[in-house]
Amino acid sequence: MSLQSLALIENWPVPSAAAGVVRADGTVLGTHGPAAQRFPLASVTKPLAAYAALVAYEEGAIELDEPAGPPGSTVRHLLAHTSGLAFDEHKVTAPPGERRLYSNAGFEQLGDHIAKAADIPFAEYARQAVLEPLGMTSTTLEGSPAKDGVSTVEDLLRFAAEVQAPRLLDPRTVAEAMTVQYPGTKGVLPGYGHQNPNDWGLGFEIRESKSPHWTGASSSPRTFGHFGQSGTFLWVDPDARLACVALTDRAFGPWAVEAWPPFTDAVLAEARG
Repeated sequence: MSLQSLALIENWPVPSAAAGVVRADGTVLGTHGPAAQRFPLASVTKPLAAYAALVAYEEGAIELDEPAGPPGSTVRHLLAHTSGLAFDEHKVTAPPGERRLYSNAGFEQLGDHIAKAADIPFAEYARQAVLEPLGMTSTTLEGSPAKDGVSTVEDLLRFAAEVQAPRLLDPRTVAEAMTVQYPGTKGVLPGYGHQNPNDWGLGFEIRESKSPHWTGASSSPRTFGHFGQSGTFLWVDPDARLACVALTDRAFGPWAVEAWPPFTDAVLAEARG
């Protein structure tokens, strides 16, 4: 079976796009476009970095509730965007745990914290902990662990299969990562405005009742994942037992706000059908 709905990416106003869908058992239901082409991920880097952080936690290199980042903040705060750090600056703008301040700086401090604890550069730690074991040979996380990853649809489908049926982590750890941290926290979802609540797990955004949103109208509230400003996204819908990846080379903007939700709804409808 190959999903016909994936061909909808041909209508997107982008120079190049690739997409794919994978089931929880690792079955790839289809890809469309250049699935082996490497695209800049922008913030879709964050779930990969978060997964490496969870491996570090399970290996005992770090604890989720140990101090990290600004005073009063922990590893958990950094992963859940509640450390109080600003979006792209290493300055504190709120007390930890009070607001959902989406922060690239927070993920950069998380990477530094893990590099120090493991005594190995973060990109290398992520390669050994996540990329290599999953066979993600076309993926690199050099630079900022918030936004500088480069990958392919083929590699991200391997990651999306892992997240649905973990082999590298205890399933309980992954379940925790997909559970809302600091429930009821308000904040801005970049590109989609103020959300109350702005639910987030450990490095993964959780859909819940957010509106507007980049996933589909038929996406379950438990859907989690991330999108990137480079015109990229990865979502996992646990109720549909399905994950979808789409990578493009056009920056996120009104075109994506318009194109992504109906695409997701078409993929879900076809896969369920």
